[in-house]
Amino acid sequence: MNQSDRAIINPEFSGLSVDERSNPYRSCIQGLANEPITVQSLLRRAHELLHDEADFSGLGDYSQRAVVDRLVANRPRICVIQGSADHPAHLFDHEHALRAAARIWQNGGVPFTFGVPVICDGTAQNNIGQSYSMASRNHTATAVNINFEGHSYHAAYVISGCDKTPTGILSGLAAADRARREPERGTAPVWAVFVPAHVLKGGSIPKSTRQKLHDIQTAARAVGDPQLADDIEENCRYILQCSSDEAFLGFLERAIELALINRPAADLILNELAAATCDDKGGICAFNGSGNSSRTLVSALGFVPAEAELLVDEAPTALIARNVDQLFRLINKPEYAVCEILARNYANAIRIHNATGSSSNLMLHMPCVMRHAGFDVSLFDYEKVRDAHPVPDVFAHSLTEQRDTFVLAQQAQAGLHHGITSLYKVLKDLGVPMDWDAPTISGKTWGERVGELDVAVSAELPQERSIIRIKPIRDISGTDIVRGNFFSSCTLKVAGMSTDSYQRFDGRVFLVRYYENEMECTQELRSSSLVELLSRMPALTPEVLAAFRQVNGAPADEDALAMVNSGTLAFAFVIAGQGPRAFGMPEMFAPSQYLRHHGVVERTSIMMTDGRYSGVTKGACVGHVVPEAFDGGGIGALADGDLLWVRLSEKRIDLLDKPAFLRGEIVAPATAAFDDRSELVARRLAKIEKRQYQIAACSVLDNVSNAEFGVVPLAVNRRATLRWPVTR
Repeated sequence: MNQSDRAIINPEFSGLSVDERSNPYRSCIQGLANEPITVQSLLRRAHELLHDEADFSGLGDYSQRAVVDRLVANRPRICVIQGSADHPAHLFDHEHALRAAARIWQNGGVPFTFGVPVICDGTAQNNIGQSYSMASRNHTATAVNINFEGHSYHAAYVISGCDKTPTGILSGLAAADRARREPERGTAPVWAVFVPAHVLKGGSIPKSTRQKLHDIQTAARAVGDPQLADDIEENCRYILQCSSDEAFLGFLERAIELALINRPAADLILNELAAATCDDKGGICAFNGSGNSSRTLVSALGFVPAEAELLVDEAPTALIARNVDQLFRLINKPEYAVCEILARNYANAIRIHNATGSSSNLMLHMPCVMRHAGFDVSLFDYEKVRDAHPVPDVFAHSLTEQRDTFVLAQQAQAGLHHGITSLYKVLKDLGVPMDWDAPTISGKTWGERVGELDVAVSAELPQERSIIRIKPIRDISGTDIVRGNFFSSCTLKVAGMSTDSYQRFDGRVFLVRYYENEMECTQELRSSSLVELLSRMPALTPEVLAAFRQVNGAPADEDALAMVNSGTLAFAFVIAGQGPRAFGMPEMFAPSQYLRHHGVVERTSIMMTDGRYSGVTKGACVGHVVPEAFDGGGIGALADGDLLWVRLSEKRIDLLDKPAFLRGEIVAPATAAFDDRSELVARRLAKIEKRQYQIAACSVLDNVSNAEFGVVPLAVNRRATLRWPVTR
């Protein structure tokens, strides 16, 4: 500790103490004795990092006695919540936390820090790690809440990262804020500022690796598989990222089957791609998946300082200081407490989620946050807001046309737009109703923030290059809630479908191809003989083929193989037993990626699951089916050869009466009956229960709500009794 540093306390906050009856650091001596050394150690490391910076004014006296004096005076106790360094989004969290801690001390507060584990969904994809992904969100909420409440912090400076961590942290803080509303507690509410990690720049395929892929394409055409060549070509258009690497894995598996390449050579290509994928600065991946959708969410909810929203590099000290100052300005203002901001901004966030085509994972995380805040919110509240007024697609995000999130951040840094505030302005200009009086942590309402903008997007940025569009791209957007005669609800990310595919699939009949788990589906979808396998399904009897020819208007002499290739036969790839209670609700990213990047089935088929999908998933992928198979849901009773009638414009997926279909009629009973499949369902349930043992017992999602209520712990679900919207 350097006692000679000038003891300058920011005069704006020099007299600030938190207004509350209870101060456990005064009423209980143990915390007053234990915690000063943690603060002192944190500030010592901050001083070591910052003392050579030209504009660093020092920390003054941070002895244990100085810390004690501030704790006794109930100065703001602020924790900096950081992630784990084994996630690319959190490479700079250590330095960020030290800079924030220094400013908290300079403002007269008491800084603390703790980190939470952050599972990378990319790393966990297509393996058992995905069964821990949803659990990690709930565990994060619990861990944050335990530390925040256990050490009696007043506010949080959150270094917001990727996947489910931002919503997990926000849930834990919201639960603390709600509990502190009990009069017996005598405590102030909870305030928070979220500062998203910077965006990770996507990679590019090395020239030598691209040549190897080109050689495989040439060989594929030579052996009569131009589809594989075309599929590789399409994937090479994307910025290199972990998701596109997964597609290349599937293509190389097909190439190995065709003897176009051997395993060691394929592995070498995969290694070269992996080594070229991530920029060493780290950050949140540049696709509009769960990571950037979570950034969008916390920003749309008003928790993010505007200039910190879209960064392309490590946050500088001066910016962090301004972020901390903004948090201090919230102290003792209950209207800026976490639950208040959530209540006022939730409907706004739903409309921003639709306008940006963000991840369908947020359909679980948004009600999760609100239920932790005590509000009785479900998937159907989202639906009410969505249906009350159409929200157009105004977010031209692309991974092939230089309009990814890294480019979005570059445009923001260049002053060409203002991120979420610009999106709010676009929606205002288009007449979309928003709560313009809703508060944000900037101290301004959305109306005031939008009022400061002359234009949403600078005229210097041509609209064809802008991700944020001032005119609608199309009317359909966001995520739909779908119902059917064999399930209560499910979700479909309309934003992930092209207009052509949406129109083509609307009203079509699909033949079910059923899988008991993701791995079975993945193995089949990445087979080089996928089309032949589908055409040889035992369920494709002459009667079924004739009925499909009649319904879809195909020639009478078209055989099964030709019908698959032409799209006369369309398939519903159904993956059951993946729900939260069954297997942790993993993402069906790998099979959805292989479906999307197979030129034949991608044009004609859908995928349906009681699990989730990655935020980067594109195409007709239906998820979050309730009830899940483990709870007796109809998805677990489907079988090869069943027929699903998909009416996207009516937001319905129904099981058809098969005998009627064979007569050329499309009949959907009000309720699908599976009475004759009780033995089949029992066998499948036994397999699910056995498979569950692959997950460690402490992370099994036994006592949780279903997906309609955000897959939250039952205690959280039970306490969510407050009405929303809040009547004022």
